[in-house]
Amino acid sequence: MKILVCEPGKHPYVKDIEPGLENLQAEVDGLIQAVYPHDDCAVVCNEEGLFRDDLAWNRVVDKYGPIKGTFFLCGLGEEDFIGLTDEQIEKYTKVYWVPELFIPTPNGMVVLHIVD
Repeated sequence: MKILVCEPGKHPYVKDIEPGLENLQAEVDGLIQAVYPHDDCAVVCNEEGLFRDDLAWNRVVDKYGPIKGTFFLCGLGEEDFIGLTDEQIEKYTKVYWVPELFIPTPNGMVVLHIVD
């Protein structure tokens, strides 16, 4: 199954993984949660990410806000996740290309885009 992995502070990259809950959980270091900011794919992240101090802030995901820890994008099948198409990989690599840096302030979080 071809997925697009987004790690904190890094550009996204394509990875092939075997389907199955254990493999999905291994990618996000724990229980999984899927969110759907896009019509044609899922963003799968760590369900407990916002409560874990050992996970770094990653990126702001439209409609959902900031996500902590590694997350990945995958396609949507009839009843389960499937691999992304080449077109989806190209599209979402551009969407998530720029890593973000999160800086806490007394007035909330400031997000900086890390441009090459």
